[in-house]
Parts: sequence; C-alpha cells; structure tokens
Amino acid sequence: MVETVRRTGRDETEEERADRMWGELIQEIRVAQTGVQILFGFLLTVVFTPKYAHLAHTDQVIYIVTVVLGSCATGALIGPVSLHRLVSGRRIKPQAVRIASRLTFVGLVLLLTTMTAALLLILRVATHDDWVPWLVTGVVAWYLVCWFGVPMWTRRRHTTR
Repeated sequence: MVETVRRTGRDETEEERADRMWGELIQEIRVAQTGVQILFGFLLTVVFTPKYAHLAHTDQVIYIVTVVLGSCATGALIGPVSLHRLVSGRRIKPQAVRIASRLTFVGLVLLLTTMTAALLLILRVATHDDWVPWLVTGVVAWYLVCWFGVPMWTRRRHTTR
C-alpha cells in the first residue's frame, strides 16, 4: 500500500515568503485602487454640477462625508506603495508586508464606507423614498458577505491546524 504525503506548506524562507506575499498583496491592491480612484474622481466632480447647490443640507453633509471617506480610502490603499518605496532595500520586507496588509484592510473598510455613503446619497437624491435606508442596508450586508464573510468562512473552513 502506497502512502501519500500531503504537503502542508511551502518550503520557503521568511524572505521568500515575504516576496511572494508582497506580490500577491500588490495585485489585490491594484483592483481596490482602481475602484476607489474611479469612485473618488467621480465624487470630486459632483460639487461642480448645478444640482449640488439645490441639495438638501443633509445630502450635502452626506456628500462631504463621502468625499472625506473616499480620500481616506485612497490614502490607505496607496499607502502600501509608498511604504514599499521608502523601506525598499532596508531588509524589513516581512514587517513591511504586515504593515501594508493592515493598511490594505483599513483601505477596504474605508472603501466599504465610501461606497455605502455614496449609495445612500445617490438613492436619497434619486428617489426620496423611505425604503432607501433599507436598500442601502441590504447592499452593505451583501458587501460584508462578499468582502469579509465568505473569506473568513473560507479561512476557517479550509485552514489546517
């Protein structure tokens, strides 16, 4: 009877692992950066439209909060690139990967809040209906499931101890 040995990890040094994880992280950031930059760019133009002056005060506040959140999300998602550039060659890549990973997570949370606020503003302006908060809540729940629920479930279900 032939016994198969299942590998439980990679044979890589800490530096090799950091290099691999950095490459994976940068690919993930590229997707999020594109989304946040497009959304943020769109948000910056809204204030210059004629309709902005006619928005209710509450909607103008939601807009301002949305722009600030978008700006913070952009900063957090671009931060790892700056981090890498400033610490490159200092032999601290494992630490840089951990910090960049945390910045990316914060950026994703800020992107989630930016998208939520933008959706709330757009639906309030477009419909003025009482069901808008319920619809936004449903979309946020969907984001939470897709962005955090499924990944955490997958991590828990398929991570070997």
